[in-house]
Amino acid sequence: MATVTEVGGVKTDKLLIEGKTKQVYDVPTMPGFSILLNKDRITAHNGVRAHDLEGKAKISNQTNAKVFTLLNQAGLKTAFVRMISDNAFLARKCEMVPIEWVTRRLATGSYLKRNPGVKEGFRFAPAKVETFFKDDANDDPQWSEEQIVCAAFKVNGVTIGQDEVDIMRQTTALVFEVLERAWATRDCALIDMKIEFGVDADGQLLVADVIDSDSWRLWPSGDKRLMVDKQVYRNLANVTAADLDTVKRNFTWVSDQLDGMVAANNHLVVILMGSATDKEHCEKIAKHCNALGLNTELRVTSAHKGTQTTLHMVSEYESVLSELVFITVAGRSNGLGPVLSGNTNYPVINCPPVKPENVNQDVWSSLNLPSGLGCVTVLYPEAAALHAAQILGMKNFMIWSKLRVKQLDNYSNLILADKKMRGVRQN
Repeated sequence: MATVTEVGGVKTDKLLIEGKTKQVYDVPTMPGFSILLNKDRITAHNGVRAHDLEGKAKISNQTNAKVFTLLNQAGLKTAFVRMISDNAFLARKCEMVPIEWVTRRLATGSYLKRNPGVKEGFRFAPAKVETFFKDDANDDPQWSEEQIVCAAFKVNGVTIGQDEVDIMRQTTALVFEVLERAWATRDCALIDMKIEFGVDADGQLLVADVIDSDSWRLWPSGDKRLMVDKQVYRNLANVTAADLDTVKRNFTWVSDQLDGMVAANNHLVVILMGSATDKEHCEKIAKHCNALGLNTELRVTSAHKGTQTTLHMVSEYESVLSELVFITVAGRSNGLGPVLSGNTNYPVINCPPVKPENVNQDVWSSLNLPSGLGCVTVLYPEAAALHAAQILGMKNFMIWSKLRVKQLDNYSNLILADKKMRGVRQN
């Protein structure tokens, strides 16, 4: 494939790297960014098998953009920025870690050859993560994490050690879980997949390279006979033009299915306050909810002073929404949460606006419920938002994903903080 000087109206500079199915170009007008240009080329068995496939570059580019858009929406740190043409996308410039990270839900393919005695279809729970050193000449040998640490790769100024391996392992598993849940909305099982990481100029580990139909195994309805991934191409004894058309149709089907992976926006967290003086507390709850992708609405009502109005308000929401959580904010004698809990089947979360002078009374008022009621009580706005997200995330893969990314960020931030802090200090 010849070098190019412009892609999607963006001028390119030197060719940074060329692989079997893509080229990567520097962008002189946008420091810190690069352009990945896909080829109309399909390969297998580390390039031993290769064919031109007209239209593959466009399909792969679209697939990759849709996948990374989902991951970015979930809050994962990726190199992908945006598509800039039918066959190319803009990304943060990275130096790549020379390791492929593979996640498996079911045992199949090469795993069975490397692990004789394991039956095909054995389900890994949690999903199994494996690592392979990128070395075409030696067929990308499997490496242990210890080998990666001992290799001490220097990537964009960052030495890849145990801290980085731990973060990449956890991120790899999460990428798989997010996409697994997304594909489940299309009744398609994600069997396994591979990803790669890069380090940008700021030293950040990012999910990089591409994720397309070369990257995974997909079985519609969980049926291996219906596979729509590159394994169809790998399995061919002889490759005919008709076979390549079938592979192309499969790849197109995958890209089209990704268009339907939009998490439903049919939920609502209603934050009910007993007094307008509690507005600041409620807005903190709403802020945390919004960060997790939750729709919110604030209302003012009193279970003591306007019981019928309160119950009518609840009935209105119940009549139009099926994914609904109520968060009640009331101090002193907290009847708002218990009254709602006694009159709705939807979850109710108490989050009283406690103050130092009356914290014991306010909390006790929310906790000491009459029998038969099930509302929970939390003290902090963030905790109320997280609990609401956990409830709604059971049916919404994007909310679930945002929660898991938050957990990953907490994990990664602790590791990185410890990395900066550690070291013996002498007087």
